[in-house]
Amino acid sequence: MSYCLNPSCPKPVNHPKSKICQACGSKLLLHGRYHLVKGLGKGGFGATFLAADLALPGKPLCVIKQLRPNTDNPNFLLMARELFEREAKTLGKIGNHPQIPRLLDYFEDRQQFYLIQEFVKGNNLQQEVKKQGVLNEAKARQVLKEVLIILRDIHVQKVIHRDIKPANIIRREIDDKLVLIDFGVVKNQVNSAGAAANQTALTAFAVGTPGFAPPEQLAMRPVYASDVYALGVTCIYLMSGKAPKNMDCDPVTGDINWFKYVNVSDSFAAILSNMLEIAVKSRYKSAEEVLQALDMENHVDSLSESMLSYPNTGNTSTSIPSRTGMNSRRTISSRVSQRTDNKTTSTSKYSRTNSRRTNPRTNTAISTTSFSNDPKTPAKPMKISAEEVLNAYSSGRKDFSLKDLGMQDLQKADLSEVKFHGSKLVRTNFQGADLNRANFTDSDVRQAMLRNANLTKSFFKSSNLEGVDLRGANLSYANFTNTKLKGANLCGANLSHTNLTREQLEEVKTNWMTIMPSGKRGFW
Repeated sequence: MSYCLNPSCPKPVNHPKSKICQACGSKLLLHGRYHLVKGLGKGGFGATFLAADLALPGKPLCVIKQLRPNTDNPNFLLMARELFEREAKTLGKIGNHPQIPRLLDYFEDRQQFYLIQEFVKGNNLQQEVKKQGVLNEAKARQVLKEVLIILRDIHVQKVIHRDIKPANIIRREIDDKLVLIDFGVVKNQVNSAGAAANQTALTAFAVGTPGFAPPEQLAMRPVYASDVYALGVTCIYLMSGKAPKNMDCDPVTGDINWFKYVNVSDSFAAILSNMLEIAVKSRYKSAEEVLQALDMENHVDSLSESMLSYPNTGNTSTSIPSRTGMNSRRTISSRVSQRTDNKTTSTSKYSRTNSRRTNPRTNTAISTTSFSNDPKTPAKPMKISAEEVLNAYSSGRKDFSLKDLGMQDLQKADLSEVKFHGSKLVRTNFQGADLNRANFTDSDVRQAMLRNANLTKSFFKSSNLEGVDLRGANLSYANFTNTKLKGANLCGANLSHTNLTREQLEEVKTNWMTIMPSGKRGFW
């Protein structure tokens, strides 16, 4: 077929041999050489077509992007021309990148603007998910790394793509490589009624796709980290099949609640979480930073594998259980003899006594653990499960001091006034839990999940909360004396009437939704 380029043509599809549109009388051959085969997509500001280049041997296919402002307003014609020239210069600046379509030609014709690009045959990632289903973590990692390498190359050229999404990443049929397309001109829409006369051509609208574009980009202030955010959302789509608009969003922080839609390892989840940070200052700043994080993760995994075969010598025994699900648990126990002042001192061995009693409410047995140790040696937290805590708490017990609950799931648990004095709570999941008046004094709560938890009047004196997720948590009247908070996420948290210092707040992540100790939102 032949396709008419007239935006107002009522019937743009014509017979393949037609030279003049039968509906509107327009010429069908563009620029004397391009025969339009079919339309590929259109928006309020332009359209994309598949065409054959009749001037070259073999009549190779190419993609024509038509920028067509449907208005006589000179301000918007100027804007269209600036956008057109900007993308042409951007594609020319990138050069002959093997995974970006080459710019073949560009020109203006009857107040409409055209970019001619190399045609890439293949399916985009959105089509792949719809046809083949969602990707597992391993395949999503491969996609992420390959696209990051492309982004790194264009970021080096000081170019921001601004429209990363599954539909703009094509898997090239001939070599299975990913190709990044569409640098954000054709699909832009302009609200001519709302644009003031004194606005410049490039500030009347924002480039990007809602749901994939981060807030700063929609506010017309894109940075390299904007591409990182959009790529993070793309990865979530590839593993869930859900568009951002179909995912729940935290009403306090604005974060996508993507955790319940995908099943990934903790290490990969941490990388994705950083990519999806709403605040730019808390997000990876460039594609290169994400690649470094992935490489560091691989290095840690390799180190763990090597430790599996670490020889047992002397008095040191090392045990590393296998990795299961989302968690990787590593336990290294050592009995070390050291000589001090010609005397040998050995670390003490703990003796543990287990007993069982009955929960009067459920008539089920629960286990309690007591232990004794050498009084000269600091007490070591004792491993206990989430089920044991919940059962004991339901029977009236609230003191779980010196317990190891690392990586346990206590999501939405009712544990008000619980005591975790000196306990180990590394990476424990307390999301949405009621921890009103809880005592975490001297506890290790690093990288724990406390998102949306009720922590009013809780004590964190001398505890370690480095890297903890407290987004949306209620921390009013909490005590943070001598608390370590480096890298903690307090976006959207209620910090009113706490004793947090300026020094502590400088080490954490906050946003305009965070209620500061002063009671003011986003300000000290």
